[in-house]
Amino acid sequence: MIKQGDLIPSVKLMAANEEGPRELSTDDVFRGKRVVLFGVPGAFTPTCSAQHLPGYNHNLDAIKARGIDTVACMAVNDVFVMTAWAKNEQVSPEILMLADGSAQLTQALGLQLDLTQRGLGIRCQRFALVADDMRVTHLAVEQPGDFDVSRAEAVLARL
Repeated sequence: MIKQGDLIPSVKLMAANEEGPRELSTDDVFRGKRVVLFGVPGAFTPTCSAQHLPGYNHNLDAIKARGIDTVACMAVNDVFVMTAWAKNEQVSPEILMLADGSAQLTQALGLQLDLTQRGLGIRCQRFALVADDMRVTHLAVEQPGDFDVSRAEAVLARL
């Protein structure tokens, strides 16, 4: 698993936005920037939709006021699901919605969660990290079923 001090691995992702899907790399997202990335097990899932994503949407200005250039949400879903989820949740266009459809970044970070027994396949653990120019400066990974250390308010308190 990635840890504080490690570099974000170079991986291609798809970004959901109003103009349509676009490919970008983790280098595009993280290089030369201070970034908060939070990962969720899946779009439209209960905690992710009711608390996790809305918390970052609500606290976006406060997070950015602490010197964060980009706030990004990642899930092991395709870009079309991420686009629909952002629209459904009325997410600010300033939050970068990243689709890790094949779990490449999730696995490169060592944050995969096997939910095959529940019919969901390989997903991302619930987490939040802060990176400064590709280097992880803070990592908070939830224990299964928990929602505490990765919430927007917890990250905001660490900034």
